[in-house]
Amino acid sequence: MSNSSGPALSVGRSLLYLIVAGIAWGTAGAAASLIFRVSDMGPLALSFWRCVGGLVLLLGALALRPRRAASGITSRTERESRARRTARILGTGIGLTVFQSAYFAAVEATGLAVGTVVTLGAGPVLIAVGARLTMGERLGRGGVTAVAGALAGLFVLVLGGGTAEVRPLGVVLAVVSAAGYAAITLLTRWLGRDGGGSDALATTTWAFAIGAVGLLPAALAEGLVPHTDAPVSVVLLLVYVAAVPTALAYALYFAGAAVVRAATVSVIMLLEPVSAALIAVSLLGERLTAAIVLGTLLLLVAVTGLALAEARTAAAARRREPVAV
Repeated sequence: MSNSSGPALSVGRSLLYLIVAGIAWGTAGAAASLIFRVSDMGPLALSFWRCVGGLVLLLGALALRPRRAASGITSRTERESRARRTARILGTGIGLTVFQSAYFAAVEATGLAVGTVVTLGAGPVLIAVGARLTMGERLGRGGVTAVAGALAGLFVLVLGGGTAEVRPLGVVLAVVSAAGYAAITLLTRWLGRDGGGSDALATTTWAFAIGAVGLLPAALAEGLVPHTDAPVSVVLLLVYVAAVPTALAYALYFAGAAVVRAATVSVIMLLEPVSAALIAVSLLGERLTAAIVLGTLLLLVAVTGLALAEARTAAAARRREPVAV
């Protein structure tokens, strides 16, 4: 029997949404690298314009969406739902601000490939630890081994890449970005377990509004309008960043992450560092050293092992559940 209180989005469609979001996110860092190359725009200003552009596009989508008629009666359940939605909007807005600002700063400091791999490699580890602390999900021996492997991968990236390829400041910024990513993933999943994440479009829109307001002072200090000899290219890249890896990808991500397990989300989001690394090497001319390849493999193997360990734990829990007759 279906649960009417659960989210309407199917698991299959949620997985498709997450796959598209992961691939789209992988192109955001590449666009940022190109903007940094042809202008003096900083990461905070880029994050501000990304939020503003995404906000404008999502407001347009909300305006075109059919509105539901209000009943005029506010029940206790509806008030609680509004409170949960407000908490999600505030938490998501703050998390997005930290996530993408620190990520763009990491890309600027240490390059697209390393910045993306560290962010998306450390993210699942932080998600696993956070899920244990906030939702009681046990890591187990496999989970602990996976966490250790991910930390080893980060260690190899930092110490083995050489100063020309991996800069410690960029790695630190990437880990900060991963913390923001983990926070919004856990919040989305926690509030979406009983249907609290159904209106992903509206939540994402308000989250970008919060991010734009929070980033405005720092973006003004950094310089909102960049100096460039290629203004058309910068504008086109900003429009792309706002439309595809922002408005589209985040709306799909929050809709899918509210339905799919956090560990599964983490594995699917590995599409981002893979696509970003391919773009960095094939189009942007970044060079991958042996240490970076080894560190990347350690991170990916660790995260995959973490997801498999959690999947086995979940399967065992289902087998222990009593069968309804």
